[in-house]
Amino acid sequence: MEREIIKKLIEWKNSKKRKPLIVQGARQVGKTYIIKKFGNMYYENIVYVNFEKNKQISNQINDDINPLEIINKLELFFNEKITPGKTLIFFDEIQANERALTSLKYFCEELPQYHIIAAGSLLGIKINSKNYSFPVGKVQIINMYALSFKEFLKALGKENLIKEIEKHYISNEKMDNDIHSLCLKLYRTYLVVGGMPEVVQTYLDEKKVIGTIDIQAEILESYENDMTRYAKNDESNRIVSAFDSIPLQLAKENQKFQYKVISKGGTSSIFGEAILWLKNSGIVHQVFKANPQVPIEMYKDLTSFKLYMNDVGLFVNKAGYPLYQVELNTGLSMIAMGPLTENYVENELRINGYETYYWESNGRAKIDFLIQKETEIIPIEVKSKEHTKSKSLNLYMQKYNPKTAIRISEKNFGLENNIKSVPLYAVFCI
Repeated sequence: MEREIIKKLIEWKNSKKRKPLIVQGARQVGKTYIIKKFGNMYYENIVYVNFEKNKQISNQINDDINPLEIINKLELFFNEKITPGKTLIFFDEIQANERALTSLKYFCEELPQYHIIAAGSLLGIKINSKNYSFPVGKVQIINMYALSFKEFLKALGKENLIKEIEKHYISNEKMDNDIHSLCLKLYRTYLVVGGMPEVVQTYLDEKKVIGTIDIQAEILESYENDMTRYAKNDESNRIVSAFDSIPLQLAKENQKFQYKVISKGGTSSIFGEAILWLKNSGIVHQVFKANPQVPIEMYKDLTSFKLYMNDVGLFVNKAGYPLYQVELNTGLSMIAMGPLTENYVENELRINGYETYYWESNGRAKIDFLIQKETEIIPIEVKSKEHTKSKSLNLYMQKYNPKTAIRISEKNFGLENNIKSVPLYAVFCI
């Protein structure tokens, strides 16, 4: 599968200020596959070390993290010559060896000519550990996510459709109705399949969504296994409970995360660390309430937030959505499409590099997402259907007078009263 992250990896390879690279992301988003593919495409050879599986070499590196010694040990162990600029050194599941993670600092300082990439499923947990000193400033970090809808279309061989969507996004001209309907159909298929590479590949192989359910369930099970394996016993139960509550949290009229939904008497002191674990693992995305001022990060409310899952297909599976109603667009008035649609939009915005926020006005109005683009705060309203009437966005625009506002729905492209209409399938263009 073609992934957009390859472009970032090429930029890293060609950078004159290149540092060791860390690719961070949740389990099963395709880190190992894409880094190996990148190595095969742009290097003469790869030296691959999996610190969970290669215990022998892991122990040797743990004994001495002098970078030149590590190079010598790797060459002898794998019987491979490591040449600066021609060999990619790939440290996988590096969270299993803290000393190897520390060694990246010395590669940066002493042997910057060597190309080294590290990856791991729970690096966020390790990096944010109170007992661990991370080599700040000595590494570059790239976040990797599940396939976006654009990447899903590429996997389906729909490159021409991507160009058509991008063209209409720029021009704001309406798409041909037949093509518009086709794009919405593909979007609904993506809601069910999601972007986890193994799930997408299963869909490509079998040409039907029903075969993806078991793969999604296995991924969710692997997440819960990590929660019990890598967290303390007393904390793992709280992490699992918080994770299980996400569909309930988003189904509420007030989607603000409430600890009492997890457990009667629940508080931030009880479940705060569990939420942090889920966030740092990449399994969930935390979206804070904020005031629309620049820089918006300085005006967020740390006590008010929503949690979204890292993949819309996994959310469909975990929440138990009826697949035929989602994909075939039947009986949708009977199910809660709002939370699912918001989860999809949040994923797409984050993949595009935006930190997302939301806004509320004393219970009178709410804007689903705010993003900052340079010095501009852009409000984004999300609708799961074609019906787009809403007092909230109008109230926001009257109060803050933004240059641009975006309304995402099933409605075709358009621009009216400074509100840009973006169909659900075109969120990747933002």
